[in-house]
Amino acid sequence: MPQALLNQILNQLQSLEPSELQQLSQVIQRYLKDDEVFAKRAAFHQALVGSGLVRQIKNPNFEGRTHQPLILVQGEPISQTILGERR
Repeated sequence: MPQALLNQILNQLQSLEPSELQQLSQVIQRYLKDDEVFAKRAAFHQALVGSGLVRQIKNPNFEGRTHQPLILVQGEPISQTILGERR
């Protein structure tokens, strides 16, 4: 981050109310925690690869997955239908 932008943000902090500062603090802590979790996960994955337990870490691709709507079933519950068919 350029120093000028950091200085601008720091100057704007002085005009915030205490409740706004608290909200900002919570958001910053969440960002820091997310970075910490990411760093721990990356270290864990590197340890797995380094130990030879896995050859590569694959990250799932969630793009292209669509939400499928639930199907409404009339009559008896599906679980009861399955149990009845197994008898």
